[in-house]
Amino acid sequence: MTDDAPRATDLSTTDGPAVPFADLGLPASMLERLHAQGKYDAFPIQAAVIPDALAGRDVAGRAPTGSGKTLGFGLPLVAGLTDAKPRRPTALVLAPTRELAEQIMAELNPFCKAAGHWAASVYGGVGYGNQRKALDKGTELIVACPGRLEDLMQMGAIDLRDVTTVVIDEADQMADMGFLPSVRRIVGETATRRQVLLFSATLDGPVAKLVADFQHNPVRHEVGPKGPDMSLADHKFWVTAREKRQEVSAQVINKMGSTIVFTRTRHGADRLAKQLGKQGVQAEPIHGGRSQGQRDRALAAFKQGKAAALIATDVAARGIHVNGVNCVIHYDPPAENSTYVHRSGRTARAGDSGTVVSLLEGSQKKDARKLQRAIGLDEPLTDPDIAALIDPPISMRREETPEREAREPRQQPKAKRERKRDDRFDTEAPTAAPAPDMSKGDGTVKFFNAGRGYGFVVPDNGGKDLFVHYTNILVGASRKNDGNQSENDDQPYRTLDNNHRVSFEVRDGRNGPEAFDVRAV
Repeated sequence: MTDDAPRATDLSTTDGPAVPFADLGLPASMLERLHAQGKYDAFPIQAAVIPDALAGRDVAGRAPTGSGKTLGFGLPLVAGLTDAKPRRPTALVLAPTRELAEQIMAELNPFCKAAGHWAASVYGGVGYGNQRKALDKGTELIVACPGRLEDLMQMGAIDLRDVTTVVIDEADQMADMGFLPSVRRIVGETATRRQVLLFSATLDGPVAKLVADFQHNPVRHEVGPKGPDMSLADHKFWVTAREKRQEVSAQVINKMGSTIVFTRTRHGADRLAKQLGKQGVQAEPIHGGRSQGQRDRALAAFKQGKAAALIATDVAARGIHVNGVNCVIHYDPPAENSTYVHRSGRTARAGDSGTVVSLLEGSQKKDARKLQRAIGLDEPLTDPDIAALIDPPISMRREETPEREAREPRQQPKAKRERKRDDRFDTEAPTAAPAPDMSKGDGTVKFFNAGRGYGFVVPDNGGKDLFVHYTNILVGASRKNDGNQSENDDQPYRTLDNNHRVSFEVRDGRNGPEAFDVRAV
């Protein structure tokens, strides 16, 4: 917002003394809470961003996950909060995935409460009720995913004209997931004179256009390498027949343990997960064609070590942040070099070792050599050799990543019931669903109110009409999924046509049986 911002600071080579939080201009009450958490010195990105953000400057930061950027933008954001009217927040953080929104909320909410302000998270896959209640009571800070936030805006449940500070986190993921048009519409609805803080793993391409359009003379702070270091992992390029890939994958997973396998299509992910299951390998598919509950359960099983592998499409994997991944398999080699880098960066993190295996057909050898030249690798193209794989160290076992259980929303249902009403904004993660009574069925859409996001389905078996909520309409509800839809179609449809034929699962909802996972037949 101000005109006197410095142009750029490269922190990737900074090796000076640590900067105490006390030297950055933060309020005394905030310093007390930081010190109570054992935090006295700022990370480089925090030391650079906090003074500029407190001064009202726009900031464009290139910073990887784990750099401390959340407190870098979050502490100045909370320090500058002003009281909000009902449904009119004063600060907004946009995040590409529900998981990231939950992480940001968990980190910033204690500071908000200490300052006498409310915070709430807003994302899809859960009901609207609690989110609307939070907005109605006058919440200052909203941490939101673009899709659900736009839904609430269309319902008139939130008005962004009082938002004077906007944070766009992981803007590169926003671009990859097709959210930038939504981000542009949302930011355009905020106050004309606003401060915009943007953070991304890269600041080029469509992210650079976002910076140019919505930031005024931003100060740039960059920390860490501009991309994953491919030399940290052991890369294998194996040439094998297409029909042998599933067998080779099973052998790799059995030896390496926690593995993320990338396929090109959703159908391919589902098929491979079933094939691996028949060979005794517990694998969970995760992609945009599955419901939020199915994705949550798959991710939880992988994090807890109950599943040895996640079978993922590229876009669905963008929201996955898991430590201790021993191996990545490119079951379907990517068409773009950047996709290989993004996929492979899931392993060999934070000083751990890791293995990346590409399964190639004979016709893909030339492409593999071009990819290696482009990203600085020089690996032989060989037959599969399971014995050549380096055993993962004991320190990378799944059960030794404790942050998992702290984030499981179903671990402490009793504690949730006992919380006081004033703690309502601590429970932004969904509560545990009732034990499902699932049965599959077909029926016809009786009516669907797009404005209110709900309707009813008449089941073919002659039973009572079933309630269907917007969030339970799967991708493909308005057309058949041939397995080749764009991964940018990951968002559920906002409406159903009357008299539309659909299939669904019947489960117990809040008010009795409801239709879940609704799709066209």
